[in-house]
Amino acid sequence: MEQLYLICRHREVPNLHQYETYIQKEQGYQALQQVLKLSRDEVIDIVKASGLRGRGGAGFPTGLKWSFMPKNVQGPVYLVINCAEGEPGTFGNHEIIENNPHQLIEGIIIGCYAIGATAAYIYHRGEFKYGAEMMQRAVDEAYKQGWLGKKVGGREDVSLDIYLHPEASAYICGEETAQLNSIEGYLGQPRLKPPFPAQSGLWKRPTTVNNVETLAHVPAIIRNGPAWFRQWGTEKSPGTRVYCVSGHVMRPGNYELPMNVTARELIFEHAGGIWKGRGLKGFIPGGVSAPILTNDHLDLPLDYDSLAGAGSMGGSGGVIVMDDQTDMAWLAKKMVDFYSHESCGKCSPCREGTWWQKNLLDRMMTGLARSGDVEMLEMVSEQMAGTCFCPLGESSQMVVLGAMKYFRSDFERYGQGKAYDGVIPMSAIEHH
Repeated sequence: MEQLYLICRHREVPNLHQYETYIQKEQGYQALQQVLKLSRDEVIDIVKASGLRGRGGAGFPTGLKWSFMPKNVQGPVYLVINCAEGEPGTFGNHEIIENNPHQLIEGIIIGCYAIGATAAYIYHRGEFKYGAEMMQRAVDEAYKQGWLGKKVGGREDVSLDIYLHPEASAYICGEETAQLNSIEGYLGQPRLKPPFPAQSGLWKRPTTVNNVETLAHVPAIIRNGPAWFRQWGTEKSPGTRVYCVSGHVMRPGNYELPMNVTARELIFEHAGGIWKGRGLKGFIPGGVSAPILTNDHLDLPLDYDSLAGAGSMGGSGGVIVMDDQTDMAWLAKKMVDFYSHESCGKCSPCREGTWWQKNLLDRMMTGLARSGDVEMLEMVSEQMAGTCFCPLGESSQMVVLGAMKYFRSDFERYGQGKAYDGVIPMSAIEHH
């Protein structure tokens, strides 16, 4: 199937970041004008009918999430836009904010209208300097044209302000409640749920958190209708998404495709196949939090439900490909190093569990493994399951157990005293 450009429209329309181009070529802000003639519930019903699911990781139905927000509340209500994009292997959001910011802004305004929010915070990675500049320029243009501020689109009773908020590149701040703490100026650590953000979010006010890619879909859905959006993908996962392909492929990059595209088509047709004429050993379908899959899963559609049925997940859409010379124990170590470093330390299963995972894998990589270390690594990882305060620790245990499920022999050879024959980080050597 061919690539589709629903949210990556800038690839077909030059200079789409400019307000004039967005108005003239993309029917810019016409969806918002339609929405301002509808009730909040009518807008939510359209998004529900489209089947749009959150593109940030969990795949939760967007319209349903909006419907959880209380109605007729006194005081402020907020929308937070998750542009942290800290999941390794994921790099689609910054393409949107750099090249198609007005479509995102229009989606934000529509979302705010639907949930009754009067302020929105775009929470972006601190490194996204150019993207932040493009977003701020577009926000300023939207204010100038009357789409933001008082009397949005001429409606006396609708007002909205959008603020950009940079984050300090902490992976944990991709978790929605840690993100709220960060915006408030506290440590980026997750909160206990319940209460959920819809009841008590930013500054203890009703709050919805949506991903950039999710909101960028909304204007076209409003303009063209739910049936138009449902012509792509599957019944439960309609539409397109941006698949970020990296690793051992000939053409890494962002590919916007229907959600029923198979891993085989994505990797071998769009991304050009495996580099250096090698074979495929495995692939991660949704950022490093998603358990590894194998050659046997190449014909699996990359929608949320199909991946869940195979024991993995769609996650953030980051597809990382490994060739047949990849050491999966080494790969697990690289990922565990990341999770151990990024653990906020709030709960002991994650704080201690990731440390033990890292310690054991360091021993294996340096040839100092002891008898039973492979079994110990498996046991530690299993004990982390279902016990962590947030998904970070759960992700680390899935990395190890997912790799062991299909590539246990890659781990077991280190249990015999063999050292990794590639480059070993000095931190691992010094640790022992």
